[in-house]
Formats: sequence, C-alpha cells, structure tokens
Amino acid sequence: MKNKQKKVITRIEDIRGYDRLSKETQEKLHQVTKRHPMQIPGSYYDLINWDDERDPVKKMSVPSIDELSAIGDYDTSGESSNTKLPGVQHKYNTTTLVLCTNICFVYCRHCFRKRMVGYSKDEIMNRMEATVDYVRAHKEVNNVLITGGDSFTMSNDMIEEYLKNLSEIEHLDFIRFGTRAPVVQPERIHADDELLDILKTYSMKKEVIIITQVNHANEITKEAKMAVTALKKTGCMVRNQAVLLKGINDSPETMAQLLNTLMSVGIHPYYVFQCRPVKGATHFQVSLSEGIDIINEARKKLNGLSKGFRYIMSHPRGKIEIVDKKDSRFFFKFHQNKYPEDANMFFTQPLDEDANWLDRDLNPVEK
Repeated sequence: MKNKQKKVITRIEDIRGYDRLSKETQEKLHQVTKRHPMQIPGSYYDLINWDDERDPVKKMSVPSIDELSAIGDYDTSGESSNTKLPGVQHKYNTTTLVLCTNICFVYCRHCFRKRMVGYSKDEIMNRMEATVDYVRAHKEVNNVLITGGDSFTMSNDMIEEYLKNLSEIEHLDFIRFGTRAPVVQPERIHADDELLDILKTYSMKKEVIIITQVNHANEITKEAKMAVTALKKTGCMVRNQAVLLKGINDSPETMAQLLNTLMSVGIHPYYVFQCRPVKGATHFQVSLSEGIDIINEARKKLNGLSKGFRYIMSHPRGKIEIVDKKDSRFFFKFHQNKYPEDANMFFTQPLDEDANWLDRDLNPVEK
C-alpha cells in the first residue's frame, strides 16, 4: 500500500497484511485500537520496510496484540499527584508542564501517556488564562514545557497565543514545545511559513526550545532534516529525548548510530529514557542491566557532543540517572527531584539482571 503524505491511516484494516491475519488476531487488534487508537501519517507509514518483521517504524506505530497485556500501570511517574490545575503539572520546582492536547500525529505504541493520548480529554488544559496566571504567580518557575499529546498538532493561532502570553512573564527564561513533528510530520514545520514566522518572532523575546523524540536513525529522513534546518533558522534550539526500546534501538550499534546521526543534523541528544512499565507497553522494556551495557558500549562509538545525554528513569520522586553497575550493585543518582531532600542524592540497589524498574522490581529509595 502506497500512501501520500496527506493520507492518515487510522483503521487497522488498512494496515498492509491485515487480511492475512487470523480472525482471532484481527479481533485482538480491534480490542487494542478501541482502547488505544491508531494514527499514522502516510509519509511516516511509507518509511516501513514490510519485508522486515523487525522494522523499527512499524514496531513504534502499528498496534500489536502485546498491548493487551495487563502488566504495568497507566501513571508510572506520578503525574496525577503533581496536577495543580486540569492539564497543568508542577513536579519540579523550576518547571511547569502544560498538557495542551491529547492528539498526536502518530500514536506511538510505547507512549507513557497511553491512558489519555488520543482517548481521554480529562487531563487536558482548557483554560489558558488560568495556566498563565499559575505560572505568573509562581516566581520559582523559570521554564514551561508545552506538551500533550503533540503540541504542534495545535493551530498556529494557539501556538502563538501560548508564546505571546508566556513570553511576557519576566521570570521565565525559556519555553519548550514537546513534539514528534520533525520526524513524523516534517511538512508541518518546513512547509508552514506562518508557523516558522511565529517561532522566529518569539524566539527573539524568549528562548524557544523544541524537544522532540527520535528513537531510530531510520526516522531521520531528508524531510526531517529540512524541518530541523527550518527550526534552527528561526532561532529555536532542537533537543532530543529518546526512549530505549526493545527490538527498536536496543543494541550499542543502533543506539550509537541514532545519537551520532542526531548530532549530524543539529539535534542535541538530551535524555535516553528507560522505557516505563506502562500498561500495554511493557513489552518494549529492556532490563536495567542490559540497558546499562547498551548505553556504555554505545558511548564508546560517540563523539563528545553525542555523549551529551543522560540515561534516565522518570520516577514518581524525580528523574533518576542510571549511572552504572559494579560489584553486584546498581548505581543511581537523582538528576531532578520532587522532594528537596532527594537533591543530588546518590544511592545503590542490589544488581538484579531481570529488573526493569525501581518499585516494581527493586526496592524503592527510602525517604
């Protein structure tokens, strides 16, 4: 099946090879998409190599029956406990997070917000005035992350309204947008002069940073490079948060290729996240022990700038850096913390080769 860029695949019946699946598998896939919708832009769908059962784009975007697993949780990082207003979270002292939409260009099958993305609007910000008032009232906040969903699925008018209101707040140093658009819908950026003009205008008032998620070098196409170049010309910085995913980038060679390719096109590696134990996505998890090996070996193949990332676990108490393993111990350090007493705290746990996560597989850090 060949799709034009403007075509979006939303029905499991339209996936290549669907008619060759058993009736039982078809029914299970319908159960998956009823709870966790499918949406794939045609241009991203066309990146799939259907002759390769392990194709990374396919695994990230096409539903599988593994998503029916009941293992895991829907809120693995404690987002509900950090919600101050509908769609507004304040977990870290200096950062406010705004969930502006539940819509994405692609509904990634490993998404850690599977509980809401493309499905529930209960956690979406619906009053910009209240959000801006909250940020204005909290002088300790020096940055805002506008995400969702995918922030660039918003209209240009809404993006501009966010930038206009937030750029007027003196104690904000920068504004971030979370979006996969550079790789999953690059024409949203490079072909939209209005959006680029808006970003350019406000990047001269406040630092504007685009946080994207690229998980495999196959996603970095000619059009993706055009999108990144266009963003950089507006004055925006582009940084990447990858996720370590089983069967997608879980080898040192694949991870190193991703991180080096990112730097070569002007996207700075920021975090590599341990995949969270999200219900319907635990089949993407790599063990902590294997993850450490992958990251350590990948670092040997990177230049200094490509090494500018941290291997991170997003825990309810903060972002915890997965430092290393040695002498039958794991070594961790708080990179960001919800509680002041955790700031910069270094701790260890017994080495468990099968452990994927703190709390679920290892003892939690004692407060």
